[in-house]
Amino acid sequence: MTPQSINDERFLKIIKQLSLMMTFMVFGVILLMLALFFNPDPRYWFKKSPEEIAFDKAFKEATAKRDSISKMENEIASFWKPTDMKTLKSDQATQEQIEYGKELIAHTSKYLGPKGSVSQSTNGMNCQNCHMDAGTKPWGNNYGAVYATYPKYRSRSGKEEDIFKRINDCFERSLNGKPLPNTSKEILAMKAYIEYIGSDVKKGTKPKATGIYELTALNRKLDPEKGKVLFELKCQSCHQADGQGIFAANQTEYTYPPLWGKNSYNIGAGLFRMSRFAGYIKYNMPQGASFQNPLLTDEECWDLAAFVNSQARPIKDLSSDWPKISEKPFDHPFGPFADQFSEEQHKLGPFAPIISENKKLSKNKI
Repeated sequence: MTPQSINDERFLKIIKQLSLMMTFMVFGVILLMLALFFNPDPRYWFKKSPEEIAFDKAFKEATAKRDSISKMENEIASFWKPTDMKTLKSDQATQEQIEYGKELIAHTSKYLGPKGSVSQSTNGMNCQNCHMDAGTKPWGNNYGAVYATYPKYRSRSGKEEDIFKRINDCFERSLNGKPLPNTSKEILAMKAYIEYIGSDVKKGTKPKATGIYELTALNRKLDPEKGKVLFELKCQSCHQADGQGIFAANQTEYTYPPLWGKNSYNIGAGLFRMSRFAGYIKYNMPQGASFQNPLLTDEECWDLAAFVNSQARPIKDLSSDWPKISEKPFDHPFGPFADQFSEEQHKLGPFAPIISENKKLSKNKI
């Protein structure tokens, strides 16, 4: 190839490149002119249409919902699960004892209530009225950690307590009744049931979703009047306007238990503390509520607890409770206290200052 032909080829290549560039430039100018013609404001050239915006929003919401469901499922999968009664393989006497224990938890009053077939030692409520699904529901005040953690020190008595004492505490406080002898058939059966359903839990541990959910304290005083309105809207269809519940047709137990009055839990019961009752409400009330489907906000739970626990109920001598007053919970409503806050604030809050002060006292070992 001669030098002249090489130069000619290079020239043709440059011409082709310039032609291609000119074509793109003309095409770009045409597009620009069309864009200016249809929408002269450049700010809107890349703006999405209402349909595109709606699609993006729906996609984001669907993705967030899917992620939320997945997170919920993973959380629930980690919850404590009771040992299945169907897998109960023991000698007949032990099996019957455990099954009787479950029956007593679910229908306590039938055997030990005012018209009980065994004795008349309680107010007519069932253990299951406070320990949902015979003590097996997640965050339903269940028994998941009882066998694994008892015996243990309890600051309310200032002593180490065993499961017998724990059961009898409920009989004396929540059921406003008399304690059972530790050798009785009934308490031995309830103990056997509680131990069986918690037998898969490692000793000294507390699995997720056991006991009662702990709600964050509000930054304000609880409002019983707001709670009253909520009670009328959400609760009285079951517990009745006077809070006395509905007695079952068999007249031996409550279908819906009384929340105050002579047949309800007394002032020494755990649920008389606002934090305990509010936490109990969160994933259990009104009927149908669960961890997957709470029906009340945290604020509503606190105010409902304030209303219910402001009503008259049986009295109990608490003079021997909390021998170390510095160990009293922030919402125990009866003095004396290690801090300077009033009984009213210990009952209705705001609780944050009390919690903060108690932490300081605990740190200083006062």
